[in-house]
Amino acid sequence: MSGKIIGYIRVSTYEQNGDRQLDGLKTDRTYTDKASGRDTNRPELVALLDYVRDGDTVKVYSMDRLARNLDDLRKIVKTITQKGARIEFIKESLVFTGEDSPMATLLLSVMGAFVEFERSLIRERQREGVAIAKAKGLYRGRKPKLNATQIEEAKAKIAMGVPKAKVARELSITRMTLYSSIGK
Repeated sequence: MSGKIIGYIRVSTYEQNGDRQLDGLKTDRTYTDKASGRDTNRPELVALLDYVRDGDTVKVYSMDRLARNLDDLRKIVKTITQKGARIEFIKESLVFTGEDSPMATLLLSVMGAFVEFERSLIRERQREGVAIAKAKGLYRGRKPKLNATQIEEAKAKIAMGVPKAKVARELSITRMTLYSSIGK
């Protein structure tokens, strides 16, 4: 095979480290997203899909690193294989080339459905745990992103005419978080 080996890593938060996902695997190029797998509009995934060429091999640790639902998984795999590249899922030991048999298509669908099912179970257990903690008076929710001093400084900057988007960037938060923090 004359193509390149391309790695894709995804972790959900900036605090997480994705190095273990392709540990020991030699790649010509690796794309790493630090974003939720909830949608496919991730900068590095988009770049990978734009870059991948005929003869390349895309290696991903696990299906759940690529997509959280079956529809997105199928679309991404199809996009890669239609370009003449193949995709390998290391954990599941599955390879898709675009010339797949009906059995390979079934495996993609079944394994993708398990990924989606597992994610929904995690969310359900999380909701149950939060409800139990709330009932016991132990749940206080997520800690605020900004402290009182930061909120006052943000309000002062906005009052002086600094755009809210700029204030949010300076604080490394989204505009929605800024709006909810300042009460507007």
